[in-house]
Amino acid sequence: MTEIVFPNDANPLGNAMGGRVMHWIDICAAVCAGRHARTPVVTANVDNIDFHVPVPVGGTVVLLASVNFAGRTSMEIGVKVWQEDRATGDRKHVASAYLTFVSLDPVSKAPRAVPPVLAETDEEKRRYEQGKARRAQRLAARK
Repeated sequence: MTEIVFPNDANPLGNAMGGRVMHWIDICAAVCAGRHARTPVVTANVDNIDFHVPVPVGGTVVLLASVNFAGRTSMEIGVKVWQEDRATGDRKHVASAYLTFVSLDPVSKAPRAVPPVLAETDEEKRRYEQGKARRAQRLAARK
């Protein structure tokens, strides 16, 4: 997903507001989760978000999302946010987040099973294992 920072997206310092970036992260993750589940999805959890560099008005923001892990009815989506220089294509890391989405049956709105993540590459396997570990931490923190 790609966005341009417009003046209405900015704080008084002329940079993208953190809340606007969080909004874009949630949308990007929801599209990713919905495409994986092929059902309506809702945000259930957002892990912490750390901001690394500001994005000025006129800047290009690129968001990349992936399904890292899927449980029975929920999925962890990882989103990485970049600022991209239009002239060179160089990117700076703006923020990252992990979000949990729950798949819903379109009629009953009850949680619905999701397809498993089929990790094939070394990178996908690493993300899968790390997502599985984060899920275990989230579940342990609830108790």
